[in-house]
Amino acid sequence: MENQKLYDRGVTGNGPAEEDRNNRFEFRNILPEEAGQAAEIERICFPPNEACSEAMMRQRVAAVPDLFLVAVDRESGRLVGFLNGLATDEETFQDVFFTDAGQHRPQGRNIMLLGLDVLPEYRRQGLARELVSRYLSRERSRGRKRVILTCLEEKVRMYEKMGFQNHGISQSSWGGEAWYEMSCLLNE
Repeated sequence: MENQKLYDRGVTGNGPAEEDRNNRFEFRNILPEEAGQAAEIERICFPPNEACSEAMMRQRVAAVPDLFLVAVDRESGRLVGFLNGLATDEETFQDVFFTDAGQHRPQGRNIMLLGLDVLPEYRRQGLARELVSRYLSRERSRGRKRVILTCLEEKVRMYEKMGFQNHGISQSSWGGEAWYEMSCLLNE
């Protein structure tokens, strides 16, 4: 329940900054024709050993568009950030989720987050927090139980502020890195 309190207190709100983000960005599911843009953003945001390939991104978009949440700059019309995942009944993160969109189970009770990407020029404006907030709210309303992710040590505190609990070092070794597994309880 503490995660829920953190989420309610720290991520939601209707202040001027959030209103500005709502006016500046459109938040929605990804469109099939945006897969290339998403792959390019991924390439910019992650080093080559961690980034999703363009082919894999296209597979994810085709298989699970409703588990993407994109931010589109209303002025330019371009994708500037996104969050994506897949549904499963698994309880721990596995590297196969990154490479096989076929692992998606539409009725799965848990979501494995595969990436949070925001273009560098759009960072430090609350966009990542807004994407996570909206994603968690959407998946809570869909009845999902938990959202699980892995991150590098320097991102642990950021996700804790968004309501995620740190479970320590993950079994994931994606890209040859040491990852921390974190989760946010949505529904009991």
